Amino acid sequence: MAKVGFVSLGCPKNLVDSEVMMGMLKAGGHEVTSLQSEAEIIVVNTCAFIESSKKESIDTILEMAKEKKQGHCQRLIVAGCLVERYRREILESLPEVDAVVGTNELPRILQACAEVEAPAVPPAYEVREEYLYSDSDPRVLTTPDYTAYVKIAEGCDHPCTFCVIPQMRGRFRSRPLTSIIREVQRLARAGVKEINLVGQDTTMYGFDFGDRQGLARLIREIEKIDGIRWVRFLYAYPNNIYPELLDSVRECSKACRYFDVPLQHASRAILKGMKRGGNRGSLTRLIQRIRDRVPGVTIRTTMIVGFPGETEEDFQELLGFVEDVKFDRLGAF
Repeated sequence: MAKVGFVSLGCPKNLVDSEVMMGMLKAGGHEVTSLQSEAEIIVVNTCAFIESSKKESIDTILEMAKEKKQGHCQRLIVAGCLVERYRREILESLPEVDAVVGTNELPRILQACAEVEAPAVPPAYEVREEYLYSDSDPRVLTTPDYTAYVKIAEGCDHPCTFCVIPQMRGRFRSRPLTSIIREVQRLARAGVKEINLVGQDTTMYGFDFGDRQGLARLIREIEKIDGIRWVRFLYAYPNNIYPELLDSVRECSKACRYFDVPLQHASRAILKGMKRGGNRGSLTRLIQRIRDRVPGVTIRTTMIVGFPGETEEDFQELLGFVEDVKFDRLGAF
């Protein structure tokens, strides 16, 4: 068995994937190390959401390739979103890379780390057609002791024209509520106080089960778990913020009064080009509805500027919207 080092890039969802792969390797007898200099195997879990993310991922792969040439590293593995977009290119143009593991292939990390070519994958980690981790999959937490991310769904069904996540992560699929609750209970017993629910669209949680109030129900169930003090969810798609969800945040003492709602723009024309829908008026009413129903709420959003076809008039409408709404936090691409 080998010492395995991980480099995880990108969002919290990628971090969860890395923690699951670490857990599988540890359960399989490998040792996980935080020091790349002593690692015999290095895994780079990549992000490919935007151009800068791709560049960072490629630069990191090349940096770790130097460790393979100069240090203890004998095997370099690339995992994550970059593999889903550029699997063939990675294998053909980067000879230093020994194996790749896509976002739907996490259990294959055991095979990828093996010195022989194709050992059997243990039945407990059998590769599903579209992988979705469960509470039975082991994890090695890399966050501070008091906090953890819990992925409640995978994939996305939204057709946003600027986003490749559906192509990389597949269709939207929710974890069973019982699986999430068992995992949160286990984390609480381990001393975790803060739970961050993550997914491409957490507000759609349960929709594929026919439960259109799934996230509200999940928050109310986590409220009952002893030891947990805070719960929040990332990210809230604006079309799916329903009244029962707002009520659960207002009424549950452990629910943080915080909404991260990536709105992307306020111009009707640009939102239509993004296949997002809505306009400045409807989004203003949405934010006001959140503030009215959840007093004291903090709202963060994300905007995209320079979208193809954006005119000066579109941009000024966005600026006016931001000035009127006065978000607590705002990021821009």
